[in-house]
This record gives sequence, structure tokens and C-alpha cells, in this order.
Amino acid sequence: MEYFMKRLYSAWILVILLLSCSRETNFDYPISPVTFTQVKLTDQFWGPRIETNRLVTIPSAFRKCEETGRVANFDIAAGQQQGEFQSQFPFDDSDVYKIIEGASYSLSTHYDAELDHYVDTLIEKIAAAQEDDGYIMTWRTINPQKPPTSWSGTAERWSDIGGGHELYNAGHMYEAAVAHWMATGKRTFLNVAIKNADLIAGVFGPGKLMMPPGHEEVEIGLIKLYRATNDKKYFDLAKFFIDQRGNRAG
Repeated sequence: MEYFMKRLYSAWILVILLLSCSRETNFDYPISPVTFTQVKLTDQFWGPRIETNRLVTIPSAFRKCEETGRVANFDIAAGQQQGEFQSQFPFDDSDVYKIIEGASYSLSTHYDAELDHYVDTLIEKIAAAQEDDGYIMTWRTINPQKPPTSWSGTAERWSDIGGGHELYNAGHMYEAAVAHWMATGKRTFLNVAIKNADLIAGVFGPGKLMMPPGHEEVEIGLIKLYRATNDKKYFDLAKFFIDQRGNRAG
């Protein structure tokens, strides 16, 4: 009996230790929502609108990105096309990312080979425009001496965290890359995002640049990237940016 109780006690200690370790390594929110891919809308209100989004809105949004030069900016930054920055604002890159994110959600629930191929071509353009160290900001790559606005920053990277939108663009890229990976299983865009996030993690943080982004967005993107990769440095960087907001000492 005494031997049995010792074995039982040892087993309980092991269970407690395992649970404790599990809690220590789980940095995510304890409640997980139902994923949208597990929900099918068959009503006559949202169902048709989701179909309209797939067939009309997403293609229209991509066409506008082409018409306004947002897509061409990536080709020019990659050296595959000649010209100046084609659109108006430093955050215009993010519009392409946002629509890729939406298209990826659509692909998750209704596969469309044509849309899948088109998104792949955009990702190829984005990857080609990425600088060797992971940096992506098309206007600065195209012509760092010619910012699109007076508040876009200077030729130097991170020169205007408040208005430059480098981190804002990055956050939308991370969200799009994770959505695309989850929808297709392809790592093409995810690898681009990881390379950029690793660069930013080397630039910002304790003992480095201590400024928070002027426009919140990179934080949620980093959390999604953390969930996709299980690399805690993205979680830590998101927390750093949140903690730094309003911290004048930083």
C-alpha cells in the first residue's frame, strides 16, 4: 500500500509539473474563437453578399491597385520596370497586402484557381521588391530622395516612425502572409514576412530603437506571425510596442 501511494504521489507531481510547463510556454489568449472556415452561411442575406465579395469586390479591388500604380510600385522597386513611385502615399503598399488577405480568406472557403494564381503573381512581385535584409517600402527602394509626402520620412529608414508607416505596412503584410499560408499551405509570402519581421526585431526593442509605431497595426500582425511560427520573439516584440505606447521615457 505504501509503495502504491508513493507511485501515485509521484505521478501527480509529474502531472502538475507538465501542466505548469504548459502554462509557462502558452503565451496566447486562453480562449480560442471558432475559425471562420468552420462556419457556413446559407442564409439569403450574408451568403449572397459573400459571393458578391468573391466574384465582384475582390477582383475590383485588385484592378484598382493596378490602375493606381500600387502593383507597379513593386515591379519598379524590384527593378523589373522603370519609373518613379506611382501612387500618392507611403502606406499604399499596404492596400495590396490587405486585399491579398481578403482574397486568402475567400480562398479558404471557396477555392478559385484563377484567384489563387493571381495572388501568387502578386506575391512574386512583393518578394522581388524585398531588399536583401528583408526591408520592404517601395517608395524608399525606388527613390529614397523623393518621399511621396512631407510626412513620409527621409531617405533614412525609420526616420519618421510617427508618419512613415513602415511598421503599419509591415503589420498588414504579416496578416496577409499568415492568411495566405493558412488558406493555401504555401510559404512563399510567409517567408517574405518572416524575413521582414526578423529585420524589425533586430532594429526595435530594449537597448535598440525604443519608439512605438505611429499607427497601430504591426502588433496584431506580429501576434498572428507568432501563432503561425511559434517564434516567441514576435510575441515579445508585439508586447514591446504595446508597452512603449505612451512611454515618454522610451
